[in-house]
Amino acid sequence: MAKATRQLESKKSRGVNAEKEYHFSEELIEDRTFLLASIVESSDDAIITKTSSGIVTSWNSGAEKIYGFRAAEVLGKPISILIPPGHVDEVPGILDRIKNGESIHHYETVRKRKDGKLIHVSVSISPVKDKEGRIVGASTIARDITVEVVSRRQSEDKLAAASQYARSLIESSLDPLVTISADGKITDVNEATVKVTGIPREQLIGADFSNYFTEPAKAREGYQQVFAKGFVTDYPLTIRHKDGRLTDVLYNASVYKDARGDVLGVFAAARDVTVQKQASQYARSLIEASLDPLVTISGDGKITDVNEATVKVTGVAREQLIGADFSNYFTEPAKAREGYQQVFAKGFVTDYPLTIRHKDGRLTDVLYNASVYKDTRGNVLGVFAAARDVTARKRVEEELAEQRGRELDRLAELEKFQKLTVGRELKMVELKKEIDELRKANDILERQLDRGA
Repeated sequence: MAKATRQLESKKSRGVNAEKEYHFSEELIEDRTFLLASIVESSDDAIITKTSSGIVTSWNSGAEKIYGFRAAEVLGKPISILIPPGHVDEVPGILDRIKNGESIHHYETVRKRKDGKLIHVSVSISPVKDKEGRIVGASTIARDITVEVVSRRQSEDKLAAASQYARSLIESSLDPLVTISADGKITDVNEATVKVTGIPREQLIGADFSNYFTEPAKAREGYQQVFAKGFVTDYPLTIRHKDGRLTDVLYNASVYKDARGDVLGVFAAARDVTVQKQASQYARSLIEASLDPLVTISGDGKITDVNEATVKVTGVAREQLIGADFSNYFTEPAKAREGYQQVFAKGFVTDYPLTIRHKDGRLTDVLYNASVYKDTRGNVLGVFAAARDVTARKRVEEELAEQRGRELDRLAELEKFQKLTVGRELKMVELKKEIDELRKANDILERQLDRGA
C-alpha cells in the first residue's frame, strides 16, 4: 500500500491523473492478494495463521490434507486441538517466542490428526504484524515428515542394533582391543584391555596409548606407522599391568574411516603371546645348551639363526653369521651347498660329512643331521641342521686304521715266517724219513752180510 502511494505521488509530479492511478494501484494490490491467496491454497504444506493467544484465523487446503480438519471445523478454535498429550507445553512456549519477535525454523515435533493418528511435522513459525508493526499473531508452515522420520528412525535403530552387535563382538573378544586418535589418545577399549592393564575404562579413555607399555616410544612409533601406512601386523610390545605384571603381545592394527573415507583413528588388536614367548625362550635355552653347532638355513642358503656352539666352532660372531651363506664356513663349499639342497629336496639328510673351518684355520670334522621346518599351515620355512663333532672319533678311527695296518703287516710277516718255518720243518721230516730209511736199508744189508759170513 505504501508502494502504491509513492507511485501515486510520483505520477502527480508528472501531471498524471491521480485518481485514475489510485484505482490502478488498488487493482494491483487486489491482484497480488489474490495471487498470494492462490499460492497459499495450492500449497501441499499446511499454512495456518493464528492470533497471539493461539486462536486459528486461517487454514489452507494443505492443512486440511495433513490434519484432516476442514477449515470450518478449526477457524476460531485454539491451535491446541492439534497438540497430543505430552506436547501441551510446546504451544505457550512457542507463542511467547513469537510475541518476542522471534522466528522458528524447521522445528520437528508431533501433531494429532482429526482421526487421532499422530504424525511428525516440520514447522516454521513467523510473527504476523499489523500496519503499525505490532505483533498480532503468528504464521505457521508445517510439512508432514512422518515417512522421513519413520525411515530415519528405522535406520537409526538398525545402526544402533549394528553398533550394539559390534560392541558385543568387541567385548566378547579375549584379545585386548583399543581405538586410538590421531594424537595418540585412547578413545575406546574393551574389557580385555581393562584386565590386562588393571586400569578402569574411564581412566584409559583419553589417556596416552603409549603410557601402558614397557617401551612407550616403541608403542608411539607403532600407531604412527599405522597412520602412515594404513596398517601394521605382528608389532611386538609388552603391556605393563598396574601391579607390575608384564604381558607380551603382538599388535595388528589398521585405520578406520567415516562414510566419506576420512581417517578417524586406529583400531588395534593385541594377541597375548606370553606363553609362546616363554616356550620360545625355553626352546632357545635348549638350543643354546647344546654342545653341538645348530643352525637354521633359508631357502636361498642364508643362515637365519645359530647357537653359541656354532659361534665357537667358526670363531665368527653371531651378527656376522646371520645373513651369510651357510656354505662359506666349510672346506668344501660346494658339498655343503649340495647338502642343504638335499634337505629341501628330500626333507632330511643324516650323517652328512663336512669339515668346518675356524677363522684361525683350525678344522672340525662333523656329521650333519638336518630336516626342514614348517609353519602352522605346513609351508616349509627353512632347514634346521645339527652338527656332531666327530674330529676325535675320526682321529681314533685313523689311529685304529693305522694300528690295524701295522698289525696286518706283522701278520703278513708272521705268515711268511711261518711258511719258511713250516717248509724247513717239512724238509727236516723228509730228511729224517730218508735217514730212517737209509738206516733200515743198512741194517738189512748188515744182517745179510752177517748171514753170508
